[in-house]
Amino acid sequence: MTTPPPPHTSFRRIRRTVPTAAVAVCLLLAGCSGTGGSQAGSDAGAAGAAGTGRLKIAMVTHASQGDDFWVLVKKGAEAAAAKDDVELTYTSDPDATGQAELVRDAIRDGVDGIALTLAKPDAMKAPIAQAKASDIPVVGLNSGIDSWQSDGILEFFGQDESVAGRAVGEKLDALKAKHALCVIHERGNVALEARCAGVKKSFTGESDMLYVDGTDMDAVSAAVTDRLKQDPTIDEVVMMGADFALTAVKAVKAAGSKAKVATFDLNQKLVKAVKSGDVQFAVDQQPYLQGYLAVDSLWLYKTNGNISGGGVAPVLTGPAFVTRTNVGAVAKFAANGTR
Repeated sequence: MTTPPPPHTSFRRIRRTVPTAAVAVCLLLAGCSGTGGSQAGSDAGAAGAAGTGRLKIAMVTHASQGDDFWVLVKKGAEAAAAKDDVELTYTSDPDATGQAELVRDAIRDGVDGIALTLAKPDAMKAPIAQAKASDIPVVGLNSGIDSWQSDGILEFFGQDESVAGRAVGEKLDALKAKHALCVIHERGNVALEARCAGVKKSFTGESDMLYVDGTDMDAVSAAVTDRLKQDPTIDEVVMMGADFALTAVKAVKAAGSKAKVATFDLNQKLVKAVKSGDVQFAVDQQPYLQGYLAVDSLWLYKTNGNISGGGVAPVLTGPAFVTRTNVGAVAKFAANGTR
């Protein structure tokens, strides 16, 4: 019996080689001895059946390469897969068309379940419908909380980004901020747009929005620096991710600005920045938990028919504020690479 491929093996390299090998062994042994061959063939067949009984789950996200946030999502997914003895494949493409094609790859590969993100919900409708037609359950995670039901998804795990955005706006009021710059690093991403819209809705001060190219950190830094130089009244920069927040800290210094930096999302490096006061606070949506729950929910559905949230409500993983006063409680988990 061959060893199953590791979780990151691509779809096209995953093959059910166990039954073929079992048949070959059976035929060889049967040719040598009728009785012995029959027993050996039976054992090999049982081993093959055990191998094919393992669930195959695909996770397909809109992650960009090298983004620490998605490392945490993937790590959570892999932990659940190990617990449930699931064969997991993780793939991603920030381009909506590319992500949709990866979902179709998973369908063609005959997976037992698919977990995906809905950063661009319209692009996912057709592949989700195709999965349902193939009797493959689909759950959502991270982005698309306003679209998962209309897109026909079974369950959703993530943060209500509108609620999180409004909470940030209220937090800025409490911190006496007057002029916030909300920076979006991926135009058209519904989750990021909802965050900034939420900030604008609840924040009583002035609120501006800036679009940057999130695939180029130098460009992000330059754009934020230029904007701060152009408008010295900006006293708060709100970023959409941990790595972007750390870039914004540098941009503030380069601009000679007195603006503070706050952000959505968290990682180990940002924990240090919150501790030092370089970043005022972070909104933690627990990406590790999102990845874990998405995979585990598919296993539960396939093995026991369970549906988290009853199929009518999302399972919320955030928002939670991480500030200088409570960051110590999170630090040990961030050091383990799970927050």
